[in-house]
Amino acid sequence: PPRILTLEEPVLHMDHCIAFAVHGNPAPTLHWLHNGQVLRETEIIRMEFYQQGEVSEGCLLFNKPTHYNNGNYTIVATNQLGSANQTIKGHFLEKPFPAVSGLFSFQMQHTPEFLCVDSKAFSFQVSIAVGLAAFACVLLVVLFIMINKYGRRSKFGMKG
Repeated sequence: PPRILTLEEPVLHMDHCIAFAVHGNPAPTLHWLHNGQVLRETEIIRMEFYQQGEVSEGCLLFNKPTHYNNGNYTIVATNQLGSANQTIKGHFLEKPFPAVSGLFSFQMQHTPEFLCVDSKAFSFQVSIAVGLAAFACVLLVVLFIMINKYGRRSKFGMKG
């Protein structure tokens, strides 16, 4: 039956790598679980390994993982004689906005309706905001020019 020889925490080489080595004869089939769910290979997560005799060595590779990839990773090796599994905790990044503790903390159980806007209303609001910002910038430039032009003369003919 298969035996998991090593399973190491993620290390950054070119990509992040969870290194593993599995022994089994016949060669076991390998698959991964992430937090108990089957992990499908994507452009971001893929497994590379090579078989050398009865030992399979390789890496579960992560291309620029985020906090969504944090969690428990379980390798499952199966052949006709049995199966083996081992779990390791993978931690890549902290959440970008951790929960605020204290007086102002809250949890959102669902998305409030005021956050759900349609794209036409949102684009109109953005265009209004950009227009107001442009008007404010033009007004500030005009005021700056007027202050520099007319603000230099002393009213009483005295030099300051």
